Amino acid sequence: MNGSAATAADRPRAGGVGADFLKANAPVLSIAAFFMLMVATFGLATDAFLTSVNLLNLLRQSAPLLIVAVAMTFVITTGGIDLSVGSTLALVNALAAILLQAALPWLLVVVLVLMLGAVIGLVQGWFVAFEEIPAFIVTLAGLSVLRGVALLLTEGYSVPISPQSWFVQLGRGWAFGVPLPAVLAVLVAIAGWIALTQGHFGRYVTAIGANAEAARRAGINVRRMILMVYALTGLAAAAAGVIIAARLGSGSSNAAVGFELEVIAAVVLGGTSLMGGRGTILGTVLGALTIAVIGNGLILAHISPFFTQIVTGLIILAAIWLNTRTFARLGERRARS
Repeated sequence: MNGSAATAADRPRAGGVGADFLKANAPVLSIAAFFMLMVATFGLATDAFLTSVNLLNLLRQSAPLLIVAVAMTFVITTGGIDLSVGSTLALVNALAAILLQAALPWLLVVVLVLMLGAVIGLVQGWFVAFEEIPAFIVTLAGLSVLRGVALLLTEGYSVPISPQSWFVQLGRGWAFGVPLPAVLAVLVAIAGWIALTQGHFGRYVTAIGANAEAARRAGINVRRMILMVYALTGLAAAAAGVIIAARLGSGSSNAAVGFELEVIAAVVLGGTSLMGGRGTILGTVLGALTIAVIGNGLILAHISPFFTQIVTGLIILAAIWLNTRTFARLGERRARS
């Protein structure tokens, strides 16, 4: 009798594996479905959306968002946030144009501004990790200061970049039949996926977000890891600034206004928990592409570009609400099991 009962208890429930898979991957599956819905909607709404020219242009334009969103995934997975990425992008965008006008070699300019982005991230990460100031406060200050420095350097004017410089190929070039920025974004996404899922770095980041004190007791250098993830977002924002400057052929302190909101929306839509402890690069990629598709589709549908900001804001609100409810319910179920 007892043996039969034990055998019955140990036997997998019908549909149990599928149900567990759906629970574990619900955020990614939901954004994948929403992404396909948006593509189908705009594909039917306008003839130009599904053309190869528009799709390639969409990939080029979404590359900066995707690059920064991948880095932001690590920050949010630790339970932090970086509101300064748009301002970092603007500062690098303007500074790259200024340095190129000063006749510095384009490759040296790229190296210098990428280093600057990493240093900005390290400075902010130091305040978060070692001074234990909330990331929201630190990066909100960074948002204001960095944008102000960019305005000071440019005096509010756009700084042109010579179209003869090879620098512009970083934003306008092609590789393997697709825009070069899209290739760079794919490489960043692959590297981010490997780092988050296949190595110690991703496990440490996830552990810190789940319980920073437990991670510290387990021997993880929590402060160093936090420092590194903010350096990553600074570096990614700088790379995005370079790409946008190269694509537009100019640098401006007004670049990427509101960019940080799109980045956070992409990450949260993809299923990364705002409370930390869970992140997904695949979801982030889908989230970034969804944001890009909505912006592109609304423009092609001849809807006011100002309406795009309203939609993005509503998406952020809905994403945060659904994200919080989803992970709260998962936590309750795990606690009961």
